[in-house]
Amino acid sequence: MTSVVTARRLLQSDGVLEYPVLVIEDGSITSIRSRASDALPADLPPGSVVHSFPDAMLAPSYIDIHIHGAAGHDVMEGTPQAMRAISAFLASRGVGAFFPTTVTSPVEETLGALERLAGEIERGAPDGAMPLGIHLEGPFLSHAKRGVHPAALLRQPSIPLFDRFWQAARGHIRLMTIAPELPDAAELIEHASVLGVKCSLGHSAASATEADAGVRAGARSATHTFNAMRAIDHRDPGITAYVLDCGDLFADIICDGIHIDPMMVRLFFKAKGGRRAILITDAISATGMPDGRYRLGDLDVNVEQGRCTLAEPPEGVLAGSVLTLDQAVRNFADFTGAGLPASIGLATRNPAELLGMDDRWGVLAEGREANIAVLSGHGEILESFRAGRPLSPGRQQAYAAGAS
Repeated sequence: MTSVVTARRLLQSDGVLEYPVLVIEDGSITSIRSRASDALPADLPPGSVVHSFPDAMLAPSYIDIHIHGAAGHDVMEGTPQAMRAISAFLASRGVGAFFPTTVTSPVEETLGALERLAGEIERGAPDGAMPLGIHLEGPFLSHAKRGVHPAALLRQPSIPLFDRFWQAARGHIRLMTIAPELPDAAELIEHASVLGVKCSLGHSAASATEADAGVRAGARSATHTFNAMRAIDHRDPGITAYVLDCGDLFADIICDGIHIDPMMVRLFFKAKGGRRAILITDAISATGMPDGRYRLGDLDVNVEQGRCTLAEPPEGVLAGSVLTLDQAVRNFADFTGAGLPASIGLATRNPAELLGMDDRWGVLAEGREANIAVLSGHGEILESFRAGRPLSPGRQQAYAAGAS
């Protein structure tokens, strides 16, 4: 079946196309062009189904590389029911791909979660956001900057232990957060990198020299910059200053106005620029749900007015967020004045480049799968397309080409 998507604007890698017309066949974009006016082109393929969004902007589907849960479910559950609920919720917020993120737990629990998540990744999610790989956050983290990760369950970097995780996940671990100052961290970063895992510096009290050693070993990114990181000192800069200063290093942030002050978001953007900054959510099971008590792995978390805090000692520590990626994009545009197109790149192109999947995700172009987020002028999600198929039929105007 051939379908056509039209809108007011289309966000492309080199700018914005006015009055775009996308022709989609078998889930892939076969043609992108601009129409001269609001009228549809006369030469559309016969029988095409047209999805028209006259005042909207088309953008690549968002990619969330750090998310623990949503819609009342934690990714560590790893069940089809949990993953379907999370996937459907994310798709409603413009997310086309995500990396379910573990939290430090007993080794056997982590192994079980990785096995279940691997099965769900292999199963796929044609009706929602696609889980494309696993983000292993913990247990190779600093005690000093562990956040809510239980101290008793943290482990020193270990290639044999990582290999157990790798085997349980059947090779689906694509991203790993690790503190570079820990003994044998550099060796594990190098080992994981050879397997294709992107290593990210985080939950760390590293010096600048120790952070640099992690990058030289193969680390490509930094996890929730500023949060669970040694603070900047003007005489002893530490990992945070190193992350901001290292031009080749990707770095992500939680842009909810709670984890980071807007002024720091602006400084972050000035330091990392539009090609190395990434937006994440660090969202937990409470995302999309009312205030109350929820789970993050084995932890109890209180959620009140958008703030997630640990409900057990040490109480009050931030424990993830209820941020959605579409709201993160809007917040970033507002905090920095960068505008929607530039901000969207931090949730599409940049994470795709970090994960080495920019040949398939992050850009709308001919020959690529039609994974599309449809946005209002203020950045609200009007519709999501997965492989050219709308995920919430009826929210758009669809009609046979040529019909009145």
